[in-house]
Amino acid sequence: MIAVVDYGAGNLRNVCKALEHVGARIELTDEPAALQRADKIVLPGVGAFADCLQGLQSRGLFEPLRELALAGKPLLGICVGMQLLMTVGEEMGEWPGLDLIPGRVVRFQFEGRLADEHPLKVPHIGWNQITPVRLHPLLAGVQAGSYAYFVHSYHPVPSDPAHVVAVTEYGYPFPSVIARDTVWGIQFHPEKSQDTGLAMLRNFVRF
Repeated sequence: MIAVVDYGAGNLRNVCKALEHVGARIELTDEPAALQRADKIVLPGVGAFADCLQGLQSRGLFEPLRELALAGKPLLGICVGMQLLMTVGEEMGEWPGLDLIPGRVVRFQFEGRLADEHPLKVPHIGWNQITPVRLHPLLAGVQAGSYAYFVHSYHPVPSDPAHVVAVTEYGYPFPSVIARDTVWGIQFHPEKSQDTGLAMLRNFVRF
């Protein structure tokens, strides 16, 4: 069974439907005990880093989620859920993440200028290609250059480049898929990314 973490973030229904479509048996939950009995965990996320962080903390999910991931339970973070895997998020101040993949979550900045002053707009919204930089089970069967759907203003910067699995070009290459051991993260929305996203969800379910 895969626990999908409900901590007040949006888009849960689409994530659940996509997981069921690729064969997962899921439980949408906000209870730490359900995370404990699950085989795997999916952490979705839409909105601001701090709001999502506080949603986890207020439900008593932050520490159990971190402890289970450190113990080796497979965890997939999606969009802001992926950003929460990092050490620190810089959206509207500095906020502690789960620190499962060392690094920071930073706002897009182009050519030394604020992104708002650049022709490329932030948030980054739309279809862009993902380019693998190393082999990983999450990308099994996914062709280099496949398109995925993004909606975000911030992106992760892992401290160790070895934790970057794939990058996407938007003004500069940014990490769009990251992983450390059994903790995996996807910056785009796999539930909105058609065959590419479904293949990656299927890979996680079968891992």
